[in-house]
Formats: sequence, structure tokens, C-alpha cells
Amino acid sequence: MAEVTPNTFETVSPDDVKTPTYKGPDRRAFGLRQEISYWRKRAVRRNFIFIASLAFATAWMLFSIWLSVPWLSDLGELTHPAIAITVLTFIAYVPGFMNAFLLSTLALRPSQLKQEPEHWPGLTVLVAAYQEEQLIAQTLENLSALTYPGKVEVIVIDDGSKDDTFRVAELCKPHFAANPNYSLRVERMKRNSGKAKALNHGLAMAAHELIVTIDADTLLEPGSLRSMVAHLYAAPPKTAAIAGAILLANPMESWATRAQQWDYFHGISAVKRMQGNFNGTLVAQGAFSLYRREALEQAGGWPDTVGEDIVLTWSFLRRGYIVRHAEDAVAWTHAPESWGALSRQRKRWARGMIEALAIHKSLLSKLRLSTMFIYWNLMFISIDLAFTLAFIPGLLLAVFGIYWLAGPITLLVLPLAALWNIVIFRIQMRMLRRNKIKMKKSVAGFVLFAFVYPFIMQPVSVWGYAAELFGRKKEWH
Repeated sequence: MAEVTPNTFETVSPDDVKTPTYKGPDRRAFGLRQEISYWRKRAVRRNFIFIASLAFATAWMLFSIWLSVPWLSDLGELTHPAIAITVLTFIAYVPGFMNAFLLSTLALRPSQLKQEPEHWPGLTVLVAAYQEEQLIAQTLENLSALTYPGKVEVIVIDDGSKDDTFRVAELCKPHFAANPNYSLRVERMKRNSGKAKALNHGLAMAAHELIVTIDADTLLEPGSLRSMVAHLYAAPPKTAAIAGAILLANPMESWATRAQQWDYFHGISAVKRMQGNFNGTLVAQGAFSLYRREALEQAGGWPDTVGEDIVLTWSFLRRGYIVRHAEDAVAWTHAPESWGALSRQRKRWARGMIEALAIHKSLLSKLRLSTMFIYWNLMFISIDLAFTLAFIPGLLLAVFGIYWLAGPITLLVLPLAALWNIVIFRIQMRMLRRNKIKMKKSVAGFVLFAFVYPFIMQPVSVWGYAAELFGRKKEWH
């Protein structure tokens, strides 16, 4: 097979979208009429959740507006009415609406769909690695010990590393020899070309129709691959990808990782659950996701961008595909251990979102439940700007008794935030208990995540937006 060449995703015609060969849940006793009835019932349930959550979020926002009228009036007199409305919209009304919608969706969430196939399909696991000699052996040993019933082909693509990544990966082949269904292949790129090109190189050699990607520093729970496939087999027919659940493997290494633990466990997980409920998970992250090869090839493989995973995922959505989330397919990743490294990572994420919006701006005109969260990402830009340029200075003024932009009324957001955190914590803990997964938890890290983390990460996101808009040099490592 020829190597996949990433395209620019600028044009998509109906002729480009072929009907997926995957036919959804394996319900042999169902007739066509029963199958249609099943999916209609799922759609009705999904629409009910959307309408109920929208109503609750709208009611909360209207209550917030009514409550803030004196604040709005005072701020308008001090500055200008347009400035006052803009600032309060993006530091209070819109974030409140989003949090209320998220809370309602999680509370009303439908049951997770899973269906084990009669015959487990083969999987190709792609591991793009650069300068990973310290962790690649642990990752490959973990893959060799997984309990997946079908064939598993692991392809490591060493992206021109200058250390011993290639040699260490080669030495891991004996771990796979004991299982006749498992194999390991190690490829070496002549020079460092970036993660997207490394993954496309691996895709061109893949033997199977289902493709899994993991990062070179990621460890999977024993049943994660089984769970991924079971979620795919139960998903609607046009499902292109399933995003796994990412948790931290090194939460106690530093204060930065202690805070990130809760960002992954609460923030990122909650958002993916919500988006998956509406078949529109916005990022099938490279750290651990499953893709249908046919959908990958139609999209032209991974794009050569900073945010290759988000741009690829939006390409699926643009083509009418579905992207879902497997809440119990757990992978453990190593997060940046310093605030500087974390800031650089989140800057790349922010740049990736701007790239995706620029490349797939036509998604804003496709009014479907699966693409509505594109608008949310668009709002994040304004929220981060308002938080950085208005709310943070407002808190500094409040310290000196000047309550123009932040004051006692700001504390009214705390009950909703507390309720949101309680709900997602209970949901996540139930998932861990069902799967007999243990996770160390830092209470001090949660306090840091709740009260300090946003004041670091949102300005960093603004830094990333500016870097992308002004065409600063891009780095992939």
C-alpha cells in the first residue's frame, strides 16, 4: 500500500464520503425494522438530554443575568455599557451556561453502549516515539501483557531519535514472542519529521483495519483494548473513532502533576463524556484512541500540524462521521512535571485548536448535535481572553477593595462549581470501582486545580492563540 499523504482538508464533496463498511452492533436476532427502531430510541433519548440540559443551562444563565444587573449597571457607568456586557458575558454568563449544560448532561447521561463481537478483529497499534529511551521499554512490556483476544500488531516508529530509543525498542521483541497473536515491528525514520509523518508512515505498513495510537510514554489498563473494540461495535454505523480515557501515571511527581491529575480526572474526562453523548467528541487524542482505517484514509491520514489529533478528528466530523468516547478504556500517561513544560504543552493545544478552526471553519455552518461543540471551542477563545485581561486584573483590584470586575457576587458561582465537581467525581469513582482500578489522589492537588490552576492555564492559552494567529514558529517535539 502506498504511503498516506496528508491533505489540507480544504474541500470535501459528498462523493468523497463513502458509506462505512462497519454496520454497528452485532445483534443477529434483530431485523431491519428492529434495528431502525433501536437507533431511533437512542436518538430520542439523546435529544431529550439535549433539550433538558439546554433548558436548565438557559434558566441558569437568565438567573445569572438577573442577579448581576446592579453589577452590570455599575461597571457600565465606570467604563462603557458595551464593555460591561462583553466582560460579564464571557466571565460569567457563558461559562455559567456551559457548566450548567455539562452538569445536566452528566446527570442525565445515557448508559454506555458496549457489544463484544463474536470474532475479535485484529488491531494495529502505532507508537510514534522521539527521544523515549527511558520509557519505551515499559510501554512495550505493557502492550505485550494486555488481554486482547484477537491479533495485535505493534509498530514502533522511531522518529529520528538521537538517543537509544530504536535499540531499546528492538530489545523488547522477546516480550511478544510468547503470544502467537502478538507481534512487534520497529521502524526508524531517517530524520526527525514530526509525529504526523511518523504515524502516517506506520499507517502505510499496518496490517489491520482497526488502528490504535498510543504515546510512547503511555500504559494501558489490561482490558482497555477490549473495551475500545466493544464500544466501537456498539456505536452507530458511521463511527470513525473512539477516544480513550486518559489518566495520569505520575500524579505525585510535582505540584504541576498534582494539579494536572484533577484536570484529566475531572475537566477533560467530563467534557469528553458530554461530547461523546452527542456523538461529537472533539479530540480523539493521539495518546490513546482507536480509528477505523477507512476513515483515516479518507481524511488523508494525520495532518502535518501542531494539533494533528484535533485537526484529524474535526476532519471526521466534517465528513459526517461520528466520534465517541470510551469512559472505561483507561490509559495512563506521563504529564509534564514542571510548570514550564506544562505551559508549553497547553500552548501547543491552544495552537492546535486555532489550526482546527481555521482549517475546518465550514463546520460552523453544519448545525448538527455532533458538531455543536465546535461553537464551544470558539467561545473558549473569548472566555480565556476575558479571564486573562479582565477577571484576573479585577481580582487584583478586589484585594484593594475595588469591586469593579470581581466582588462578593462572584462567589455565587462556587455552589454550581462544587456541585459539578461532586457529580463528576462520583461518576469517575464508579467507573474506577467497576473496573477495579486504583488511583492515588492528592487533596492538595485538587485545591491547586480549583483555585490556582486556571490563573496559569488560561493566560497560557491566550499565549498559544496569539502565537498561532501571528504565525510564530511551530514545534512538534
